[in-house]
Amino acid sequence: MEGISESGQDGVITNERELAASPRAIFAAFEHTDKLAQWWGPAGFSNTFDLCEFEPGGRWIYTMHGPDSRGYPNESVFREIEPDTKIVIDHVALPHYTLTITLTPDGDGTRLRWRQEFKNEAFVASMRSFLENANEENLDKLEALLASQG
Repeated sequence: MEGISESGQDGVITNERELAASPRAIFAAFEHTDKLAQWWGPAGFSNTFDLCEFEPGGRWIYTMHGPDSRGYPNESVFREIEPDTKIVIDHVALPHYTLTITLTPDGDGTRLRWRQEFKNEAFVASMRSFLENANEENLDKLEALLASQG
């Protein structure tokens, strides 16, 4: 099941998805940079990681390569990491936002909640539809990676 909630709240984009994988398998897709690089970003995007320190306070510097062949530099800091449960990332480059990912066991799968809280509400107002769709594409890529691992 896919869904978007909190869409009416200014500055917040939330996507949720039930994934047919354990919290451990999903967390590993973040924890292992080779896996993270494969699925991070919307459809048509790839990544080059310059630095990915997956630990509280660790920096994450990378370039997303778009289908238009342009490079989009990004920098984030991992603020909080609770293995198999929660990851909080502050995107410190523009646009500034905090991404909170929670993993909750649900039957044979896991409920993933992806909540972005942007500093600039006007940005979200103008980009909401794009951002919601891009997040769903991101989760599609995560789901495909998890399915390929069996």
